[in-house]
Amino acid sequence: MLLWLTDYLAQFVSGFSVFQYLTFRTMLSVMTALAMSLLIGPFVIRRLGDYQIGQTVREDGPETHLAKAGTPTMGGALIIIVIFVTTLLWGELNNRYVWTALLVTMAFGGVGWVDDYLKLTRRNARGLTAGWKYTWQSVFGAAAAIFLYWSADLPAETELIVPFFKTVAVPLGLGYVVVAYFVIVGMSNAVNLTDGLDGLAILPTVMVSAALALIAYLAGHIEFARYLQIPYIPMAGEMAVFCGAIIGAGLGFLWFNTYPAQVFMGDVGALALGAALAVVAIVVRHEIVLFIMGGLFVLETVSVILQVASYRLTGRRIFRMAPVHHHFELKGWPEPRVIVRFWILTLVLVLVGLSTLKLR
Repeated sequence: MLLWLTDYLAQFVSGFSVFQYLTFRTMLSVMTALAMSLLIGPFVIRRLGDYQIGQTVREDGPETHLAKAGTPTMGGALIIIVIFVTTLLWGELNNRYVWTALLVTMAFGGVGWVDDYLKLTRRNARGLTAGWKYTWQSVFGAAAAIFLYWSADLPAETELIVPFFKTVAVPLGLGYVVVAYFVIVGMSNAVNLTDGLDGLAILPTVMVSAALALIAYLAGHIEFARYLQIPYIPMAGEMAVFCGAIIGAGLGFLWFNTYPAQVFMGDVGALALGAALAVVAIVVRHEIVLFIMGGLFVLETVSVILQVASYRLTGRRIFRMAPVHHHFELKGWPEPRVIVRFWILTLVLVLVGLSTLKLR
């Protein structure tokens, strides 16, 4: 919206032309989202408390988590609203990628909202059944994948890029829809599984978003893309503005979500953020790099899969509790230690993922 306004005003005052620069709008996106989160965050937390929208804690979880019962949850709605408004303010609204990312984020946030609502009304930690949750995730994930495939104009938009290799690009054809679907649904659930400690999921999400913003800018710039030998995706640069909104909203939310948390994001936030990261990675053709940078999310998911498989096949557990962050808690690590060490791990993985841009 403001991009249109500043474009019009630039006809009369040349200084307004600075708003046409993608890098400038990305920085404004970060600052706008951060300011909005910090300003309205306290109000949202108070309202959640007034409506008694409190966290329901797993009975089989670590005993240290029992004190968290009743902490306001569903704070992820704040993140989604801030991302949506900020992107509308600073993004190019004629860009199909922008609307795809926004609608997928809202759709998966809606699934998470229903899940959180049922947890609160039923007063247990189960919420929406796994079958229904996966069904709606599949509907929205498949719809996004089909649309991106149908609207693709260049072969590069549907090729699978293998990092660390200069010329390895696998034409996917209709397989693109399958890959995109699994990336969206998989990453959505992976972030949701990671969101089990105060601030554990949100800062890695911010880190990965920052890296994806850089990749989006480079992929949408024909000269940088040619120099780095990555696919040039016209209009993909606008994903940097969307990622900037995630960064600002995430940092603002972390202000209140850091240990000990004043509010939790709930499934409404975690499912939405995971899907948002996935859509950006798909648009810029860096799905494999996403799984490298988001290795923490992958680790948490794999730990659950291994735990369930081992118990069903052998009757024994690999970890004291899954996801794996609970395993380290039960080993005696204080919660802040688990959180910060996992943050450090994510930082390293993000740097490894970014190195693939040059190590080809």
